[in-house]
Amino acid sequence: MSTDLDTDTASAQRIFDSYDGMEGLAGDRAAPASAVSAGPSRLARGRAVFVRIYPGLLAAGTVALAATWLSQQYKAPVMLFALLIGMAFHFLHEEGRCIAGIEVSSKTILRIGVALLGARITVSQIMGLGWMPIVTVVVGVVSTIGLGTVASRWLGLKRSFGILSGGAVGICGASAALAIASVLPKDEDAERDTILTVVLVTALSTLAMILYPILAVSLGLTHIQSGVFLGGTIHDVAQVVGAGYSISPQTGDVATYVKLLRVSMLLPVVFSIAFLMQRGSGASAGPKPPVPMFLIGFAVLVAINSLGWLPKTVTSGASVLSNWCLVMAISALGMKTSFKALVTVGWRPVGLMIAETVWIGALVLSAVLIARPG
Repeated sequence: MSTDLDTDTASAQRIFDSYDGMEGLAGDRAAPASAVSAGPSRLARGRAVFVRIYPGLLAAGTVALAATWLSQQYKAPVMLFALLIGMAFHFLHEEGRCIAGIEVSSKTILRIGVALLGARITVSQIMGLGWMPIVTVVVGVVSTIGLGTVASRWLGLKRSFGILSGGAVGICGASAALAIASVLPKDEDAERDTILTVVLVTALSTLAMILYPILAVSLGLTHIQSGVFLGGTIHDVAQVVGAGYSISPQTGDVATYVKLLRVSMLLPVVFSIAFLMQRGSGASAGPKPPVPMFLIGFAVLVAINSLGWLPKTVTSGASVLSNWCLVMAISALGMKTSFKALVTVGWRPVGLMIAETVWIGALVLSAVLIARPG
């Protein structure tokens, strides 16, 4: 006969098990014999997947919320807050049930965020800038990636880090780093290199946001020329907007469009890198990986938005959702990386990314000065 003590003990055990599930410590439970014999339904499989990933999703989402709040309060880059807070919770990725959700956040949600960036760009915006900004941006992106690839070998770094850092500096900072990292070969240092690139490109972009407007004004650049310079050199979109509108509304508008032109380079660059990595792996390396679907989604959204089929509310919503997905992905990547791993990288990666930043800054500024009427 059961007693009140037995009932209380069973209830306490159930509560304890639920806390274990949240912390990622609970072991797998044996499924009932009837469920095994009947086979899992689609609903049951979906529920099993959700139960497996939700602790990690919840953790990454909570870190993203905290980073967003801190960014709004202190007017600092949200990506940097997400990285640092995520790295403080690195222990969640070392063991337990949070691992699966953190992996989903750093991969699947990342790809969704990159694909949704396409809703911010139209072909008319790009063509309306004229030939000079377009040529400057294309040359700047390609040459910066080339510089990173060559200089990384000279500095004794991996070629993949040169491509990753060059793409991040040349295109759009943290977003480009995440997109390019998703198609580069995976090794034991891949995620550490991605985190390092995001940290450095965010820090350099913040410095550029402060210093470049002062430089543009001191050189006597017009509002349009300043916009081309700022949009063509500063790494992250948010810092471009901040720097541009600190000079004038016209400068801010031009800087934003030039920056979106750089963002549009993400599609051909990532496709090209994926193609070259696929060819470099050799025919005997097994089945060739498919074309990344998130890049196709990016291209489709650019095309649809260029045709004017997306209402303003949809493009605004897609932009907000894209930003949220990327912050959540950065939070998850932070959880997958330890401070100790970053400290061991040395000065060479830092020197490489500074050199890439100086290169693209000097290139765009030279183009603006050369094109300036005498």
